[in-house]
Amino acid sequence: MLQGKTTFLKLVIVMMGVLALILCIVWLPDLARHTADNNPDFAYMRYPVLIVVYITAIPFYFVLYQAFKLLHLIERKNAFSELAIESLKSIKYCAISIVIVYAAGVAFIGFLTGFQSVLAVIGAVIIFAASAVAVFAAVLQELLAHALEMKTEIDLTV
Repeated sequence: MLQGKTTFLKLVIVMMGVLALILCIVWLPDLARHTADNNPDFAYMRYPVLIVVYITAIPFYFVLYQAFKLLHLIERKNAFSELAIESLKSIKYCAISIVIVYAAGVAFIGFLTGFQSVLAVIGAVIIFAASAVAVFAAVLQELLAHALEMKTEIDLTV
């Protein structure tokens, strides 16, 4: 039963990765070109926005890899391990890096446009979501570390 659930989650992770890749390669450059053509006042922001999105794709894919690795540990009944704690720590730091890059991007765009751009709102939503992921990973990391510590104490007692 656990195998089916983790397989489903792995499939979801792969689908998220493929969808993000398609968005980054096909849809996003076309959208940026179309937006720049229709709004010449914002055409100068085309490449900075694309650069920010592509920079944050790196930690996004690393998070997907770490989540996939965490699911593999769960399948192998090794969820309470240092490897799982390290995966959660990596997820937390990647989410924080996404928050930092988008905060800098939103500040830059806000400086250029006076925070009247839809990009600032989208950036704020991404900052909020990445912050939630970072906090959730930090909480899970602490809980898992505590559970691993208790498990070690029980193993030493027996």
